Amino acid sequence: MVRPFHNDHANASPYWNPGMETMPRAQLDALHLRRIQLMIRFAYENSPFYRKLYREAGFTPDDIRSLDDFIRLVPVIDKKDLVQAQGAGAPPYGDARALPEEYNLYRFQTSGSTGTPLQIPFGYYSSAQYGEQWVYGFWAVGLRAYHTFYFAFNWGTFAGFWSAYWGVRRLGATVISGGGLDTKGRINHILQSKPDVLVATPTYALYMAEVAKGMGVDLRETTIKYFYSAGEPGPSIPTTRRAIEEAWGAKAFELYGIAEVGAIAPGCPLQGGVHLAEDWAHSLVLGEDGKPVAAGEVGENVVTSYVQHVQPIIKYRSHDLVRPRYGICDCGRTWTYYDGGVLGRTDHMIIIKGTNVYPTAVEALLGDVAGLSEHYEIHVDTEDKSDSITVKVEAARGLPSEQYEKAAQEAARLLYKSIMVRIGIKVLPPESLPRYELKAKRFFDHRPAGKGWVMREGTASAPR
Repeated sequence: MVRPFHNDHANASPYWNPGMETMPRAQLDALHLRRIQLMIRFAYENSPFYRKLYREAGFTPDDIRSLDDFIRLVPVIDKKDLVQAQGAGAPPYGDARALPEEYNLYRFQTSGSTGTPLQIPFGYYSSAQYGEQWVYGFWAVGLRAYHTFYFAFNWGTFAGFWSAYWGVRRLGATVISGGGLDTKGRINHILQSKPDVLVATPTYALYMAEVAKGMGVDLRETTIKYFYSAGEPGPSIPTTRRAIEEAWGAKAFELYGIAEVGAIAPGCPLQGGVHLAEDWAHSLVLGEDGKPVAAGEVGENVVTSYVQHVQPIIKYRSHDLVRPRYGICDCGRTWTYYDGGVLGRTDHMIIIKGTNVYPTAVEALLGDVAGLSEHYEIHVDTEDKSDSITVKVEAARGLPSEQYEKAAQEAARLLYKSIMVRIGIKVLPPESLPRYELKAKRFFDHRPAGKGWVMREGTASAPR
Protein backbone atom coordinates (compact mmCIF):
# COMPACT_ATOMS: atom_id res chain seq x y z
CA MET A 1 0.00 0.00 0.00
CA VAL A 2 1.29 3.47 -0.86
CA ARG A 3 0.85 5.93 1.99
CA PRO A 4 0.79 9.72 1.51
CA PHE A 5 3.94 11.50 2.71
CA HIS A 6 5.62 8.10 3.15
CA ASN A 7 9.26 7.87 2.08
CA ASP A 8 11.17 4.70 2.92
CA HIS A 9 14.55 6.37 2.46
CA ALA A 10 13.71 9.30 4.72
CA ASN A 11 12.13 6.99 7.30
CA ALA A 12 15.48 5.25 7.73
CA SER A 13 17.07 8.42 9.15
CA PRO A 14 16.73 9.23 12.87
CA TYR A 15 16.82 12.95 12.00
CA TRP A 16 14.06 15.08 10.53
CA ASN A 17 16.72 17.54 9.34
CA PRO A 18 20.13 15.82 9.50
CA GLY A 19 22.12 18.89 8.48
CA MET A 20 20.69 21.06 11.26
CA GLU A 21 20.50 18.46 14.01
CA THR A 22 24.15 17.41 13.63
CA MET A 23 25.67 20.78 12.66
CA PRO A 24 29.07 21.46 14.29
CA ARG A 25 29.03 24.00 17.13
CA ALA A 26 31.07 26.62 15.29
CA GLN A 27 28.54 26.65 12.45
CA LEU A 28 25.63 26.76 14.88
CA ASP A 29 27.13 29.76 16.67
CA ALA A 30 27.68 31.54 13.36
CA LEU A 31 24.03 30.86 12.47
CA HIS A 32 22.91 32.16 15.87
CA LEU A 33 24.87 35.37 15.48
CA ARG A 34 23.39 36.10 12.06
CA ARG A 35 19.82 35.40 13.18
CA ILE A 36 20.23 37.38 16.41
CA GLN A 37 21.54 40.34 14.44
CA LEU A 38 18.54 40.16 12.10
CA MET A 39 16.04 39.83 14.96
CA ILE A 40 17.52 42.77 16.86
CA ARG A 41 17.45 44.98 13.78
CA PHE A 42 13.91 43.91 12.94
CA ALA A 43 12.68 44.60 16.50
CA TYR A 44 14.52 47.93 16.68
CA GLU A 45 13.00 49.15 13.42
CA ASN A 46 9.45 47.88 13.97
CA SER A 47 8.67 47.60 17.71
CA PRO A 48 8.37 50.79 19.83
CA PHE A 49 9.07 48.70 22.93
CA TYR A 50 12.41 47.35 21.71
CA ARG A 51 13.48 50.62 20.09
CA LYS A 52 13.03 52.46 23.39
CA LEU A 53 14.65 49.63 25.39
CA TYR A 54 17.75 49.50 23.20
CA ARG A 55 18.16 53.27 23.01
CA GLU A 56 18.01 53.45 26.80
CA ALA A 57 20.60 50.65 26.98
CA GLY A 58 22.87 52.78 24.78
CA PHE A 59 23.39 50.64 21.70
CA THR A 60 22.09 50.22 18.15
CA PRO A 61 21.81 47.04 16.04
CA ASP A 62 25.12 47.90 14.34
CA ASP A 63 26.89 47.41 17.71
CA ILE A 64 26.04 43.68 17.87
CA ARG A 65 28.99 42.18 16.02
CA SER A 66 29.49 39.01 18.10
CA LEU A 67 27.69 36.75 20.55
CA ASP A 68 29.78 38.41 23.24
CA ASP A 69 28.22 41.76 22.26
CA PHE A 70 24.78 40.20 22.49
CA ILE A 71 25.44 38.88 26.00
CA ARG A 72 27.13 42.08 27.17
CA LEU A 73 25.00 44.82 25.63
CA VAL A 74 21.45 43.53 25.19
CA PRO A 75 19.26 43.68 28.33
CA VAL A 76 17.09 40.76 29.39
CA ILE A 77 13.34 41.21 29.38
CA ASP A 78 10.61 39.57 31.46
CA LYS A 79 6.94 38.76 30.97
CA LYS A 80 5.96 41.83 32.99
CA ASP A 81 7.86 44.02 30.49
CA LEU A 82 5.81 42.63 27.59
CA VAL A 83 2.55 42.99 29.52
CA GLN A 84 3.41 46.62 30.27
CA ALA A 85 4.33 47.26 26.62
CA GLN A 86 1.04 45.72 25.50
CA GLY A 87 -0.78 48.22 27.70
CA ALA A 88 0.92 51.14 25.93
CA GLY A 89 -0.53 51.79 22.49
CA ALA A 90 -3.31 50.15 20.51
CA PRO A 91 -4.65 46.92 22.04
CA PRO A 92 -4.19 44.03 22.19
CA TYR A 93 -0.40 44.11 21.61
CA GLY A 94 0.42 47.80 22.07
CA ASP A 95 4.07 48.80 21.75
CA ALA A 96 5.21 45.16 21.83
CA ARG A 97 3.84 44.66 18.32
CA ALA A 98 6.26 44.68 15.38
CA LEU A 99 3.88 43.72 12.55
CA PRO A 100 0.34 44.94 11.77
CA GLU A 101 -2.75 42.86 12.50
CA GLU A 102 -3.04 41.41 9.00
CA TYR A 103 0.08 39.33 9.72
CA ASN A 104 -1.61 37.70 12.71
CA LEU A 105 -3.22 34.27 12.32
CA TYR A 106 -4.03 33.18 15.90
CA ARG A 107 -4.63 34.99 19.19
CA PHE A 108 -3.85 33.31 22.48
CA GLN A 109 -3.08 34.45 26.01
CA THR A 110 -1.61 33.19 29.25
CA SER A 111 -3.97 32.28 32.07
CA GLY A 112 -3.34 35.54 33.93
CA SER A 113 -3.36 33.64 37.23
CA THR A 114 -0.68 35.97 38.61
CA GLY A 115 -2.02 39.22 37.11
CA THR A 116 -2.86 40.67 33.70
CA PRO A 117 -2.66 37.95 31.04
CA LEU A 118 0.02 38.20 28.37
CA GLN A 119 -1.47 38.34 24.88
CA ILE A 120 0.28 35.98 22.46
CA PRO A 121 0.00 36.48 18.69
CA PHE A 122 0.98 33.85 16.15
CA GLY A 123 1.59 34.66 12.51
CA TYR A 124 1.31 31.97 9.85
CA TYR A 125 5.11 31.61 9.73
CA SER A 126 5.26 31.29 13.53
CA SER A 127 2.65 28.53 13.57
CA ALA A 128 4.47 26.59 10.84
CA GLN A 129 7.81 26.78 12.66
CA TYR A 130 6.31 25.98 16.07
CA GLY A 131 5.03 22.82 14.40
CA GLU A 132 8.43 22.10 12.88
CA GLN A 133 9.97 22.11 16.37
CA TRP A 134 7.55 19.40 17.50
CA VAL A 135 8.32 17.29 14.43
CA TYR A 136 11.98 17.02 15.41
CA GLY A 137 10.86 15.12 18.51
CA PHE A 138 8.13 13.13 16.78
CA TRP A 139 10.47 11.95 14.03
CA ALA A 140 13.28 11.01 16.41
CA VAL A 141 11.11 8.47 18.25
CA GLY A 142 9.72 6.88 15.08
CA LEU A 143 6.44 8.73 14.57
CA ARG A 144 5.48 9.11 10.92
CA ALA A 145 2.68 10.40 8.69
CA TYR A 146 0.75 7.14 8.97
CA HIS A 147 0.34 7.48 12.76
CA THR A 148 -2.77 8.87 14.47
CA PHE A 149 -2.57 11.37 17.35
CA TYR A 150 -5.24 11.72 20.06
CA PHE A 151 -5.40 15.16 21.71
CA ALA A 152 -6.77 15.00 25.27
CA PHE A 153 -7.06 18.78 25.26
CA ASN A 154 -9.86 21.36 25.42
CA TRP A 155 -9.14 23.74 22.55
CA GLY A 156 -9.46 27.30 23.88
CA THR A 157 -7.69 30.64 24.32
CA PHE A 158 -4.59 29.11 25.94
CA ALA A 159 -1.88 27.99 23.52
CA GLY A 160 -1.48 24.61 25.21
CA PHE A 161 -1.21 21.85 22.62
CA TRP A 162 -2.16 23.99 19.64
CA SER A 163 1.49 23.99 18.58
CA ALA A 164 1.56 20.18 18.89
CA TYR A 165 -1.41 20.12 16.50
CA TRP A 166 0.60 22.27 14.08
CA GLY A 167 3.40 19.72 14.44
CA VAL A 168 1.14 16.80 13.57
CA ARG A 169 -0.14 18.79 10.60
CA ARG A 170 3.47 19.40 9.49
CA LEU A 171 4.27 15.69 9.87
CA GLY A 172 1.24 14.86 7.73
CA ALA A 173 -0.29 12.58 10.36
CA THR A 174 -3.90 12.26 11.53
CA VAL A 175 -5.46 14.26 14.39
CA ILE A 176 -8.29 13.03 16.60
CA SER A 177 -9.66 15.73 18.91
CA GLY A 178 -10.78 14.97 22.46
CA GLY A 179 -12.11 18.50 22.91
CA GLY A 180 -15.53 18.81 24.54
CA LEU A 181 -15.37 15.38 26.21
CA ASP A 182 -14.92 14.54 29.87
CA THR A 183 -12.30 12.00 30.95
CA LYS A 184 -14.58 8.96 30.67
CA GLY A 185 -15.70 10.16 27.26
CA ARG A 186 -12.09 10.46 26.10
CA ILE A 187 -11.24 6.96 27.29
CA ASN A 188 -14.22 5.54 25.41
CA HIS A 189 -13.25 7.64 22.37
CA ILE A 190 -9.74 6.18 22.43
CA LEU A 191 -11.21 2.66 22.58
CA GLN A 192 -13.38 3.44 19.57
CA SER A 193 -10.99 5.46 17.39
CA LYS A 194 -7.82 3.42 18.10
CA PRO A 195 -5.12 6.14 17.91
CA ASP A 196 -1.39 5.44 18.17
CA VAL A 197 -0.28 8.50 20.18
CA LEU A 198 -1.71 10.26 23.24
CA VAL A 199 -0.98 13.98 23.56
CA ALA A 200 -1.65 15.31 27.09
CA THR A 201 0.06 16.68 30.17
CA PRO A 202 1.75 14.07 32.39
CA THR A 203 -0.66 14.91 35.21
CA TYR A 204 -3.70 14.29 33.03
CA ALA A 205 -2.33 11.07 31.54
CA LEU A 206 -1.99 9.66 35.06
CA TYR A 207 -5.45 10.92 36.01
CA MET A 208 -6.90 9.22 32.93
CA ALA A 209 -5.28 6.01 34.15
CA GLU A 210 -7.05 6.38 37.50
CA VAL A 211 -10.41 6.94 35.83
CA ALA A 212 -9.87 4.04 33.43
CA LYS A 213 -9.18 1.70 36.32
CA GLY A 214 -12.51 2.69 37.87
CA MET A 215 -14.18 1.96 34.51
CA GLY A 216 -12.58 -1.48 34.36
CA VAL A 217 -10.45 -0.46 31.37
CA ASP A 218 -6.83 -1.59 31.11
CA LEU A 219 -5.12 1.19 29.14
CA ARG A 220 -2.21 -1.12 28.39
CA GLU A 221 -4.58 -3.02 26.09
CA THR A 222 -5.44 0.06 24.00
CA THR A 223 -3.76 0.98 20.71
CA ILE A 224 -1.78 3.82 22.37
CA LYS A 225 1.92 3.02 21.96
CA TYR A 226 3.39 6.51 22.35
CA PHE A 227 2.75 9.29 24.86
CA TYR A 228 3.96 12.82 24.11
CA SER A 229 3.60 15.63 26.65
CA ALA A 230 4.35 19.26 27.35
CA GLY A 231 3.28 21.91 29.85
CA GLU A 232 5.07 20.59 32.93
CA PRO A 233 8.02 18.33 33.84
CA GLY A 234 7.24 14.72 33.08
CA PRO A 235 8.92 11.93 31.09
CA SER A 236 12.43 13.33 31.65
CA ILE A 237 11.89 12.39 35.32
CA PRO A 238 12.54 8.62 35.47
CA THR A 239 9.88 7.80 38.08
CA THR A 240 7.20 9.86 36.32
CA ARG A 241 8.12 8.31 32.98
CA ARG A 242 7.93 4.85 34.51
CA ALA A 243 4.49 5.53 36.04
CA ILE A 244 3.08 6.72 32.69
CA GLU A 245 4.65 3.89 30.71
CA GLU A 246 3.37 1.26 33.15
CA ALA A 247 -0.14 2.74 33.17
CA TRP A 248 -0.46 3.02 29.38
CA GLY A 249 1.91 0.35 28.10
CA ALA A 250 3.44 3.07 25.91
CA LYS A 251 6.77 4.86 25.51
CA ALA A 252 6.68 8.35 27.07
CA PHE A 253 8.37 11.46 25.66
CA GLU A 254 8.10 15.21 26.20
CA LEU A 255 8.72 18.62 24.68
CA TYR A 256 9.74 21.72 26.62
CA GLY A 257 7.97 24.77 25.25
CA ILE A 258 7.09 28.32 26.24
CA ALA A 259 3.88 29.57 24.63
CA GLU A 260 5.08 33.09 23.88
CA VAL A 261 8.52 31.90 22.69
CA GLY A 262 8.18 28.58 20.89
CA ALA A 263 8.14 24.80 21.16
CA ILE A 264 11.83 25.29 21.81
CA ALA A 265 13.11 21.91 23.00
CA PRO A 266 11.83 18.58 21.65
CA GLY A 267 12.66 15.51 23.68
CA CYS A 268 15.81 13.49 23.20
CA PRO A 269 14.85 9.99 22.01
CA LEU A 270 16.98 8.60 24.84
CA GLN A 271 14.37 10.11 27.22
CA GLY A 272 16.70 11.68 29.79
CA GLY A 273 16.20 15.30 28.71
CA VAL A 274 15.40 17.62 25.80
CA HIS A 275 17.37 19.31 23.00
CA LEU A 276 17.10 23.01 22.15
CA ALA A 277 15.94 23.31 18.52
CA GLU A 278 18.80 25.61 17.63
CA ASP A 279 17.63 26.48 14.14
CA TRP A 280 14.66 28.39 15.62
CA ALA A 281 15.81 29.53 19.08
CA HIS A 282 18.88 30.65 21.01
CA SER A 283 19.50 30.00 24.69
CA LEU A 284 21.68 31.57 27.36
CA VAL A 285 21.65 29.75 30.69
CA LEU A 286 22.45 32.40 33.28
CA GLY A 287 23.22 32.31 36.98
CA GLU A 288 21.94 34.77 39.56
CA ASP A 289 24.87 37.04 38.67
CA GLY A 290 23.57 37.31 35.11
CA LYS A 291 26.54 35.41 33.68
CA PRO A 292 26.43 32.13 31.71
CA VAL A 293 26.82 29.04 33.87
CA ALA A 294 29.28 26.30 33.01
CA ALA A 295 28.13 23.07 31.37
CA GLY A 296 26.48 20.82 33.95
CA GLU A 297 25.56 23.69 36.27
CA VAL A 298 22.02 24.91 36.88
CA GLY A 299 20.84 28.32 35.71
CA GLU A 300 17.87 30.18 34.29
CA ASN A 301 17.04 29.64 30.63
CA VAL A 302 17.04 33.01 28.81
CA VAL A 303 15.76 32.54 25.28
CA THR A 304 15.51 34.33 21.95
CA SER A 305 12.99 33.23 19.33
CA TYR A 306 13.67 33.39 15.61
CA VAL A 307 10.05 32.55 14.73
CA GLN A 308 8.12 35.23 16.62
CA HIS A 309 7.79 38.36 14.48
CA VAL A 310 4.37 39.81 15.30
CA GLN A 311 5.67 40.17 18.88
CA PRO A 312 9.44 39.57 18.98
CA ILE A 313 10.97 37.68 21.91
CA ILE A 314 14.64 38.58 22.45
CA LYS A 315 16.70 37.62 25.51
CA TYR A 316 13.59 36.65 27.45
CA ARG A 317 13.64 35.32 31.00
CA SER A 318 11.77 32.03 31.06
CA HIS A 319 12.21 31.57 34.84
CA ASP A 320 12.86 27.89 34.05
CA LEU A 321 15.85 26.27 35.70
CA VAL A 322 17.84 23.94 33.44
CA ARG A 323 21.18 22.11 33.45
CA PRO A 324 22.80 22.56 30.00
CA ARG A 325 25.27 20.17 28.44
CA TYR A 326 27.11 20.76 25.18
CA GLY A 327 28.83 18.54 22.65
CA ILE A 328 27.55 15.51 20.76
CA CYS A 329 24.74 13.63 22.52
CA ASP A 330 24.60 9.84 22.43
CA CYS A 331 21.61 10.28 20.09
CA GLY A 332 23.96 12.03 17.63
CA ARG A 333 22.58 15.57 17.94
CA THR A 334 24.88 18.53 18.52
CA TRP A 335 22.13 20.78 19.86
CA THR A 336 22.29 22.03 23.47
CA TYR A 337 20.93 19.38 25.82
CA TYR A 338 18.92 20.19 28.97
CA ASP A 339 19.70 17.29 31.25
CA GLY A 340 16.51 16.22 33.04
CA GLY A 341 14.38 18.77 31.19
CA VAL A 342 13.11 21.65 33.31
CA LEU A 343 14.28 21.20 36.90
CA GLY A 344 12.05 23.85 38.44
CA ARG A 345 11.21 27.53 38.39
CA THR A 346 13.25 30.43 39.72
CA ASP A 347 10.23 31.40 41.83
CA HIS A 348 10.14 27.81 43.13
CA MET A 349 13.79 27.82 44.17
CA ILE A 350 14.14 26.37 47.67
CA ILE A 351 17.33 26.86 49.68
CA ILE A 352 17.66 24.95 52.94
CA LYS A 353 20.86 25.52 54.92
CA GLY A 354 22.73 26.44 51.75
CA THR A 355 21.45 23.49 49.69
CA ASN A 356 19.37 24.09 46.54
CA VAL A 357 16.36 21.78 46.37
CA TYR A 358 14.59 21.33 43.02
CA PRO A 359 10.95 20.18 42.95
CA THR A 360 11.67 17.67 40.16
CA ALA A 361 14.28 15.99 42.38
CA VAL A 362 11.66 15.55 45.10
CA GLU A 363 9.20 14.10 42.57
CA ALA A 364 11.80 11.66 41.24
CA LEU A 365 12.68 10.38 44.70
CA LEU A 366 9.07 10.00 45.89
CA GLY A 367 8.51 7.62 43.01
CA ASP A 368 11.09 5.26 44.49
CA VAL A 369 9.15 4.79 47.75
CA ALA A 370 6.91 1.73 47.81
CA GLY A 371 3.34 2.51 48.81
CA LEU A 372 3.26 6.11 47.55
CA SER A 373 1.46 7.41 44.46
CA GLU A 374 2.52 10.05 41.92
CA HIS A 375 0.09 12.64 43.37
CA TYR A 376 1.81 15.14 45.62
CA GLU A 377 2.08 18.79 46.69
CA ILE A 378 5.14 20.69 47.90
CA HIS A 379 4.52 23.36 50.54
CA VAL A 380 7.32 25.82 51.32
CA ASP A 381 7.43 28.11 54.35
CA THR A 382 9.99 30.05 56.38
CA GLU A 383 11.19 28.63 59.66
CA ASP A 384 13.98 30.19 61.74
CA LYS A 385 14.99 32.43 58.77
CA SER A 386 15.41 29.38 56.53
CA ASP A 387 13.12 27.69 54.03
CA SER A 388 11.28 24.58 55.17
CA ILE A 389 9.50 21.99 53.03
CA THR A 390 6.51 19.79 53.70
CA VAL A 391 5.44 17.28 51.07
CA LYS A 392 1.87 16.00 51.00
CA VAL A 393 1.65 12.79 49.01
CA GLU A 394 -1.17 10.33 48.46
CA ALA A 395 -0.78 6.71 49.40
CA ALA A 396 -1.05 4.17 46.63
CA ARG A 397 -4.34 2.30 46.45
CA GLY A 398 -4.18 -0.78 48.61
CA LEU A 399 -1.73 0.57 51.19
CA PRO A 400 -3.30 0.06 54.66
CA SER A 401 -3.69 3.30 56.62
CA GLU A 402 -1.66 1.88 59.49
CA GLN A 403 1.35 1.81 57.16
CA TYR A 404 1.11 5.50 56.18
CA GLU A 405 3.53 6.57 58.88
CA LYS A 406 6.08 3.95 57.86
CA ALA A 407 5.90 5.12 54.24
CA ALA A 408 6.34 8.74 55.36
CA GLN A 409 9.43 7.83 57.36
CA GLU A 410 10.90 5.90 54.42
CA ALA A 411 10.31 8.86 52.09
CA ALA A 412 11.89 11.29 54.54
CA ARG A 413 14.88 8.97 54.96
CA LEU A 414 15.41 8.61 51.21
CA LEU A 415 15.11 12.37 50.61
CA TYR A 416 17.60 13.13 53.35
CA LYS A 417 20.03 10.52 52.06
CA SER A 418 19.88 11.91 48.51
CA ILE A 419 19.47 15.67 49.05
CA MET A 420 20.95 16.00 52.57
CA VAL A 421 18.11 18.17 53.86
CA ARG A 422 15.23 17.24 56.13
CA ILE A 423 11.83 17.34 54.48
CA GLY A 424 8.54 16.74 56.25
CA ILE A 425 6.30 14.09 54.69
CA LYS A 426 2.54 13.71 55.18
CA VAL A 427 0.95 10.64 53.61
CA LEU A 428 -2.71 11.15 52.70
CA PRO A 429 -5.45 8.71 51.62
CA PRO A 430 -5.98 8.18 47.86
CA GLU A 431 -7.93 10.92 46.05
CA SER A 432 -7.21 13.50 48.79
CA LEU A 433 -5.49 15.97 46.43
CA PRO A 434 -7.01 17.82 43.45
CA ARG A 435 -6.86 16.45 39.90
CA TYR A 436 -6.07 18.61 36.85
CA GLU A 437 -6.65 18.36 33.10
CA LEU A 438 -3.74 20.63 32.14
CA LYS A 439 -0.88 21.78 34.36
CA ALA A 440 -1.01 20.51 37.92
CA LYS A 441 -0.57 22.96 40.78
CA ARG A 442 1.95 21.19 42.94
CA PHE A 443 4.04 24.00 44.40
CA PHE A 444 2.59 26.18 47.18
CA ASP A 445 4.80 28.99 48.43
CA HIS A 446 3.86 30.40 51.84
CA ARG A 447 7.08 32.40 52.25
CA PRO A 448 7.15 36.20 52.50
CA ALA A 449 7.32 37.98 49.14
CA GLY A 450 10.77 38.43 47.65
CA LYS A 451 12.13 34.94 48.31
CA GLY A 452 13.66 32.90 45.49
CA TRP A 453 16.01 33.55 42.60
CA VAL A 454 16.86 37.17 41.79
CA MET A 455 18.91 37.65 38.63
CA ARG A 456 21.25 40.62 38.45
CA GLU A 457 22.42 41.45 34.95
CA GLY A 458 26.13 41.02 34.49
CA THR A 459 28.62 40.85 31.65
CA ALA A 460 30.40 37.83 30.33
CA SER A 461 32.05 36.42 27.27
CA ALA A 462 30.13 34.04 25.07
CA PRO A 463 29.89 30.49 26.48
CA ARG A 464 31.76 27.59 24.89
